[in-house]
Amino acid sequence: MITDVRVPLEHRQPYSTAYGQMLEKVRYEGAYPTRERAEEAVRLVLAGLGRQLTGDERVDLAACLPLEAARILTAQVPDTRPLTGWAFVKDLAARTGASPATTRWDTGSVFAAVTAHAGPDLVTRILNQLPTGWALLFGQAELAPAA
Repeated sequence: MITDVRVPLEHRQPYSTAYGQMLEKVRYEGAYPTRERAEEAVRLVLAGLGRQLTGDERVDLAACLPLEAARILTAQVPDTRPLTGWAFVKDLAARTGASPATTRWDTGSVFAAVTAHAGPDLVTRILNQLPTGWALLFGQAELAPAA
């Protein structure tokens, strides 16, 4: 399984306008200095999400994203054991050697762009599928069920 691989600049293919716009949104949200840094965050976070998301939500999200982003998401084999939101951030940080704080920032920046493509209904479905702690990563409140 290929994960978190950084493609050298000379081997990158030109990307679609929609993916370029997504990268610009991530660059703006994350205050990244370059589009390349934004793309690193997109690749890392979408690959991680692809390891967590299954079923119709995975298919529907891939259909909403630009083709390049959908390929990153769907190239991953889902894990058999879903992670909580915090465990997801720690896992991504461990894979890259980045700090959990930096990885949390990357995750929020990418999920802001994902939310813009997916819309609130699909994001709600995704959050209902995933364990606790993910809503905050998507910039939403984590609501506990009434006792």
